[in-house]
Formats: sequence, structure tokens, C-alpha cells
Amino acid sequence: MNKTFNEVLAAIMSHRSIRKFKNEKLTPSQIEIIVRAAQMASSSSFMQAYSIIGLTDPALKRELSEITKTPYIEENGHLFIFCADLKRLTVMGTEQEKQDMRMMLESSVFYQIAVTDTALAAQNAVLAAESLGLGAVIMGSVSKDIRRLDQMLALPEYVAPLFGIAVGVPDQQPEIKPRLPLEAVYFENSYPSESDLRKRIEAYDHDMRRYYQTRSENNRDAGWSRSHIDLLKLQLPLSGMTEYLHGKGLNVT
Repeated sequence: MNKTFNEVLAAIMSHRSIRKFKNEKLTPSQIEIIVRAAQMASSSSFMQAYSIIGLTDPALKRELSEITKTPYIEENGHLFIFCADLKRLTVMGTEQEKQDMRMMLESSVFYQIAVTDTALAAQNAVLAAESLGLGAVIMGSVSKDIRRLDQMLALPEYVAPLFGIAVGVPDQQPEIKPRLPLEAVYFENSYPSESDLRKRIEAYDHDMRRYYQTRSENNRDAGWSRSHIDLLKLQLPLSGMTEYLHGKGLNVT
């Protein structure tokens, strides 16, 4: 084995999203380890601008599963909801200080900080879960009806749900999806020209089409580029999310 390879790298390189879990709940110890690992992620100015909510109420999980048409939101070992959280930064301030903080907190800069902090914590959580022999999947679908989710979680101003992570004992072993080639994501000194970038992606489209056609379940004839071009051409109504975030005191366009 390459001497630079180790157990951490092995866990990272073997990641795959798990969407089918055995009927086994996570233990309190497993939940604590996953959350503590999430907390060890890097954080901008050590703001730790996120909160993690475990959704355990069967009725709420069932409702969220029905809203999203996603069965593994209900059928998992534990469901974590990761939220961008700037509220906690304010709670020790006086009423005047809270007013004085508004301009900064309601800037797009601070929303970006909170999103970044949350994403870094989430990746640590997934890696921790996988190191325990568990499987996980990150789900943006929990925000399909974000206002209802907000109500479910009783979220205050400056707190917004970003995504969920379902964790549990895997009941499937899907193939690992091929990632973009290194030369399509890592550049030295400057970004490549569009023609150069196209050349770097063409072979990947072929690899992804072969992967989708030959994997053990959910086969389809699709490449990477065309799938995302078709998605971005849909002109989905996205303004509702912007309005919701503005209503939470979070500045995003």
C-alpha cells in the first residue's frame, strides 16, 4: 500500500451516499460522536454559525417524508437537520447591542459565513458516521417546503435550515460515482479557457454515461454535463426561497 494512504483517506475515498438503511436506531453514543466530530470542523472567526437538530418525532419525520417524497427521511437510524445559525451570536447582547449588530448580521457576508460553517461541520459529521461503519446521505430536499420545516423546528430569526443528513446502518452498497477528473477541478495559477475546459470534461461525460448504464440499480442513459444543463434550463420558481431567507433576517439574492 502507498505509505501516504491511511484509514482516514480510505474512508474519504470510499464515500458513497446511502439511501436505504436497516431498521436500527443510532445509539446516544453514536449521535454524540457524530455531533462532536461536526463541532471540530474549521469555523470562520470561530463563530460556529450552525446548529444541528435531531428530528426524532415519528409524526414529523413522516410528514417531512411525504412533503419531499423521500422515504429515507423517515426510514433511517437518525435524521440530522443542519441549520445556518447567526442567532446564537446575539443572545448575550443587550437590546441596544442587538440593534447595533443588525447591519452586519443581515449582510450577505455573514449569511455566506454561516452556510460555509454549516457545510464544513456537515462533512465532518458524514466522515465520522462512515468511520463508525454507518452510512449517510446529505439531502437538500428537506427544504422543499422550507416554511413548513421552519415551523416544525420552531426556528427563530437568523436561523434557517440548509439540508438534512440521514444516517444509519447501510442496507445497500451502491457503486462509487466517478468524480470529475483532477484536471477539471484543479488548476494552477489561472482558470482554463472554455475550450480547454470542454476537452477536460468530455471524457468524464462518457465515464458517467457508462456508470449510469451499468450500475446495479436505477440505470439511465445520462451524462454529467447534459443532466445539469437540462436542470438549469428548467427556470424553476426560486424566489420563494429568497423571500423566506429575507424574512429570517438573512441577506441573499
